[in-house]
Amino acid sequence: MTTSLKPDDTPTKSAPRRMPLWAKVLTAVVVVLVVMFAGIRLSLLPGLRDFFGTETHDRTGPALLESIQDMSRYDAASGNFQVVVDLEKDAKFLPDAIRGTRTLYVGAGTVDAYVDLGKVGEKDVTVDADRTSATIRLPHALLGTPALDVDRSYAVSKQRGLFDRLGDLFSDNPGGEQAVQKLAVKHISDAAEESELTTRAEANTTDMLKGLLRSLGFEEVKVTFGT
Repeated sequence: MTTSLKPDDTPTKSAPRRMPLWAKVLTAVVVVLVVMFAGIRLSLLPGLRDFFGTETHDRTGPALLESIQDMSRYDAASGNFQVVVDLEKDAKFLPDAIRGTRTLYVGAGTVDAYVDLGKVGEKDVTVDADRTSATIRLPHALLGTPALDVDRSYAVSKQRGLFDRLGDLFSDNPGGEQAVQKLAVKHISDAAEESELTTRAEANTTDMLKGLLRSLGFEEVKVTFGT
């Protein structure tokens, strides 16, 4: 005896259940944490880190000389400076563990003080008839551009929130230190302005010129600074 299915008795397939939104977010967070902890484990296991390590190849072409400039300044003094930069960035309405960074950075650099001898004209040099006495007027010493020594500068600590760590995963320069380096250069420049570096440069320039002219036979040499 055969049975027939009525229209109402036709078997139907149940629709697949969709994953709730909160479950998707939780899954994504778990995946990110797994990746982060995996990175920590690799750093703790030198063998695995070397196995998955990368090799660096320098294929840079030769540097091209673009221009040459004649220098007329006398670098008379150089100051070595060091500053500890404490840079903190907070996000409104979010705790630091979620969004925010704080970096402690030790910046070391140098600033040169120089006298521009190219600005000395004929009217700034006076020599007596016997060529035994000379008076030279020079422009005041100036400070050069601060130079950060990357070999002596380093980050002491870096603290980043969860969102900032996630952003580093998609960044071309994760954990970049450009901001703290710029602050270090600024503080070094300010310290050089408040120092006696230009005074030392003018004194050294005076000693240099007196020694040079006396070796040429001048008995009295006077050096002044000003416009």
